Amino acid sequence: MDLSFTPEEESFREEVRAFFRDKLPARLSTLVREGKRLRKSDMEEWHAILNERGWLANHWPEQWGGPGWSVIQRFIFDNESALAHAPRVVPFGVNMLGPVLIKYGSEEQKKQWLPRILDGSDWWCQGYSEPGAGSDLAGLKTTAVRKGDVYVVNGQKTWTTLGQHADMIFCLVRTDATAKKQEGISFLLIDMKSPGIEVRPITLIDGEQEVNEVFFTDVEVPVANLVGEENMGWTYAKYLLTYERTNIAGVGFSIASFERLKEVAQMQKKGGRSLVDDPLFAARMARVEIDLANMQTTNLRVLAAVAGGGAPGAESSMLKIKGTEIRQEITSLTRRAYGSYAAPYIPEALEAGWNGEDVGPEDAAMAAPSYFNNRKLSIFGGSNEIQKNIISKAILGL
Repeated sequence: MDLSFTPEEESFREEVRAFFRDKLPARLSTLVREGKRLRKSDMEEWHAILNERGWLANHWPEQWGGPGWSVIQRFIFDNESALAHAPRVVPFGVNMLGPVLIKYGSEEQKKQWLPRILDGSDWWCQGYSEPGAGSDLAGLKTTAVRKGDVYVVNGQKTWTTLGQHADMIFCLVRTDATAKKQEGISFLLIDMKSPGIEVRPITLIDGEQEVNEVFFTDVEVPVANLVGEENMGWTYAKYLLTYERTNIAGVGFSIASFERLKEVAQMQKKGGRSLVDDPLFAARMARVEIDLANMQTTNLRVLAAVAGGGAPGAESSMLKIKGTEIRQEITSLTRRAYGSYAAPYIPEALEAGWNGEDVGPEDAAMAAPSYFNNRKLSIFGGSNEIQKNIISKAILGL
């Protein structure tokens, strides 16, 4: 595959770079570059800027608000976005639910929900994982029993990212307890303001409350909020997960992080010479750079499959595995590059407006938190061990 860009694609890249120079607020790019925490208002601000330009849902069909970009244009945009230190678009509505509704939703659901995803009227979260049903997602126990024009939902979801901000949640629920695990699941859209819903934050080791538990007690959901057919939710869930896994790979973000790693390694010294000249450290960086180049090619293949009307297949699992391993290795090397400066961890230093005394380089404070936070990448979205099983079945027939 030829990864060189045509003159038209280079022109598009310059257009994208100009957009980031003109429209990306310096305050937001600084927060991202320094690894500071983004507030809901920060994420909403960037969401609105992209939507105003028509570039928010760049993988959606033009009919529903997408820009009609080619695979290469989307690849360029994602890479330039990461290199410009733009905030990552909250994925649940735009990147996960949107494609499911476009493929499987009714016309009424598309007309109701897709415009609200674009204009930010609804903040979505994901209701998949449960206690005891994470990697074995088909083992979920949250039930939805139909009573007339509503489903009555009872159960619990966990690790619900940014659920404390959400207006809506898309949920996998069990609608047939007698069927095989995968065959009795449905896909419901639930209003988070419904009576009977309780959100409890989970405080992580770094003090962040990024994830939550969500409890459902006799929650009534209109039957009109069922996506597709009853008991076909597993099909829709797998389709969504291919997009999530591709997103988790974070090719563009790995490219930006690797560029930063090279800068840090050049500045930091070991035995009187830069880390980039240390044979062992340089060898690990070289391995990451090779893997990253290979992953770019795989990413383009996946995007091409989607552009052709298909869904990402086993390639998305490959991306998920390799992408998360690369991101973890980059954060590990960055932490090592900062050495003792990465050891002190002051949670307040990750807040915007921190005026305390820095320990070492300005952005060293994010090295340790980023390293530990990225340990989860190989687990959520389907653990890497599960992805290897998917690949062996899809490609090797095992």
